[in-house]
Amino acid sequence: MQKKKLVLIQSSPYDHERKPIKKSKLYFVGLAMPLLAAMTPDEFDVKIILETIDDIDFDMEVDIVGIGSMGHAVIRSIDIAKEFKKRGKTVFMGGYMVSLMPEEAKKYCDSVIVGDGELAYPALLKDYLNGELKSFYDMPVKLIETPLPRFDLILDKKIGDMLPVQAGRGCPKSCSFCSIYCLYKNRYIRRPIEDVVRDIKQIKALGFNKFMLLDDNIMSNREYMMELLDYIIPMKMTWISQCSIDIGDDRELLEKLAKSGCMTLSFGLESIVQESLDSMNKSWAKVSEYKRLIKNIQSVGIDISTEMVVGADADTIESIRKTADFIKECKIVVPRFYILTPIPGTMYHKKMLEENRIYIEDMYSYDGSQAVHIPINMSPEELTEEYWSLYEKVFKIGNIMQRTIFRKEFFKFPGRYLFYMAINLYYRYHIKKRLTPNII
Repeated sequence: MQKKKLVLIQSSPYDHERKPIKKSKLYFVGLAMPLLAAMTPDEFDVKIILETIDDIDFDMEVDIVGIGSMGHAVIRSIDIAKEFKKRGKTVFMGGYMVSLMPEEAKKYCDSVIVGDGELAYPALLKDYLNGELKSFYDMPVKLIETPLPRFDLILDKKIGDMLPVQAGRGCPKSCSFCSIYCLYKNRYIRRPIEDVVRDIKQIKALGFNKFMLLDDNIMSNREYMMELLDYIIPMKMTWISQCSIDIGDDRELLEKLAKSGCMTLSFGLESIVQESLDSMNKSWAKVSEYKRLIKNIQSVGIDISTEMVVGADADTIESIRKTADFIKECKIVVPRFYILTPIPGTMYHKKMLEENRIYIEDMYSYDGSQAVHIPINMSPEELTEEYWSLYEKVFKIGNIMQRTIFRKEFFKFPGRYLFYMAINLYYRYHIKKRLTPNII
């Protein structure tokens, strides 16, 4: 029997002219498409397209198309689905944004995978072969067991010097604006450690000495992480991940992370105003402790990247402006900012609806770069203006240099800080074009 042709597409975000944002190289590669490719039954020939660095031929010979995206790139995903549907192709979609709004996504495709794909994806393809494709596949997993990702399908593409791996999925925190909480409700699903080690060893065997641990919060299970580090240390690799800031009080874990080659951790600090954190169901984080915790993390040789939001209930024009000083003082190597956005499906969206504070109802304009809700202490227009002013100030050339190459740590790890500088300069390029910097 002739194999069916399947293409898996990771869509790119749009710019303001509704054109895909392209890059000459994709430094941070996602795991979803190589993982799905590995789970594809033998009845299919599978191909991966990463739109940020690849072009899409909508007239290609293909039977079924799977489309995924991160964040507001879902808008592009919908347009891609429309084009393939015009040509009579079977299309399915998945990813966080699609999972939060499955009924909306279904308008543009034949089937939607809601949440985890380990069970749903093979079931969808089996049903497709039998002519019994269902509209929705919502099949949560209790244990993540996967084959080795098909990185061989992307190695010929223009990618960076690291590949992704995942140890666990979900987060025990309950932040009101977070899509992770909406999907996992405080659950943290651990993969068997031997499988994680197997995946990291594959990355090293492919010639990569860096990996990106894609966990939502590596502090979700301390005992598990401590055991995993015992396996990572002998591999002599470097890696990055993300975490909750309370790791700053765990000296033993921090030292072990540094010993294992962890060079950068990303933290969702959100705000320097405690009342704003409280309003986002993030009262466990204490602004008064931020600087101390950051110094503790940096003291073991781990650099810090941050994600913060502006526009929460207690934020003011003054507090947004002071955020730039916080970034400078703490020497955050790669800072990112977003306007707090009521993403449909989140607790925050429900709250804004109940309070009649949705300013822009078109959810397809929700890209984190403009105010779509009504803040308490300023107008939506003022919030948008202050957001871009914050980005402009933080990404002045002098500030970029101060937090990257003009610091004593540069002489110990020059390659690392030159890499940070390159990321900052690329972000600055996007900011000048009024595009929120992203890593995909």
